[in-house]
Amino acid sequence: MDLIMFDAQRQGRLSFYMVSAGEEGIAVGSASALSPDDVIFAQYRETGVFQQRGFTLRDFMSQLFANRHDNGRGRNMPVHYGSSKLNIHTISSPLATQIPQASGAAYALKLQSLQNPNLPQRIVACYFGEGAASEGDFHAALNIAATRSCPVVFICRNNGYAISTPTLEQYRGDGIASRGIGYGIDTIRVDGNDIFAVREATKEARTMALQDGGKPVLIEAMSYRVSHHSTSDDSFAYRAKVEVEDWKRRDNPITRLRKWMERRKEDGAGLWDEDREREARSRIRKEVLRAFAEAEKEKRGPLRGMFEDVYEGVTEEGRGHMGELREVLERYPDEYDWGEFEGGKDSLR
Repeated sequence: MDLIMFDAQRQGRLSFYMVSAGEEGIAVGSASALSPDDVIFAQYRETGVFQQRGFTLRDFMSQLFANRHDNGRGRNMPVHYGSSKLNIHTISSPLATQIPQASGAAYALKLQSLQNPNLPQRIVACYFGEGAASEGDFHAALNIAATRSCPVVFICRNNGYAISTPTLEQYRGDGIASRGIGYGIDTIRVDGNDIFAVREATKEARTMALQDGGKPVLIEAMSYRVSHHSTSDDSFAYRAKVEVEDWKRRDNPITRLRKWMERRKEDGAGLWDEDREREARSRIRKEVLRAFAEAEKEKRGPLRGMFEDVYEGVTEEGRGHMGELREVLERYPDEYDWGEFEGGKDSLR
């Protein structure tokens, strides 16, 4: 999906995209250790978390094309997924804002548990990059979680670069893990390219977060951002191509998992082989392209959706704005392609 959608943006069929290449082990490994009831606050490289929880290709594509099936009703830029059904809060662009929100949500879960001990035990998992850990929100969030003993697991993807800034220029301390210790938070650093190590670390962190009425845990998962920061970035302007290719070849999480499975085959387990690899890649590519084609053809949601879901009902002021928009569309019919919206301009009545 990353390869196809990145190319789609270059073709002008999509406005923006971000890939998660090189960091798949962190997303999938950690998500597999969480309960479906746990609440998630993601950043924007957690495609694997959504996939592991049941977010479908149709869900991904509907959001990317902002069509009428998009959970967010077309209000967010691409890759800002969200799903109340899967307990994943919608991704937002401003850096690190989800971290204090995660602490607050974890505190709410703690209060609910105190009021009703029969409720299932839940935690909050919060994902962010090491660049986000340079924001003030990170420090406020950790202090809130520590002092209020909130059941939250902070998962930092240290992928080496905050957009174009390498870690050597971001901080002088020993990564992000040392900051958790400074706030009195149990902390672990793990090899983010080892899916099994990430899974075990997250599983243990979740158990710890639920102990003694709740407490925060910080995981720093070391990895490498293989691709560009986004489709708006050219990473070869600030790092050598040979560096990227070396990481892709030597320490790629998917490659490492494949090698482990191949070794198990030699032991007689028969977990993976080239034929299964080829079949899987071919099948998944076809599924992605099919979902892509279907989503691209779908109409966008009704125009009135821009004014709904803010208050319980559309306010008098909002109805006035709807009328003004309708007047503009009728005055300049050749300037706006409102026909691609479900119901056209009539949805503004």
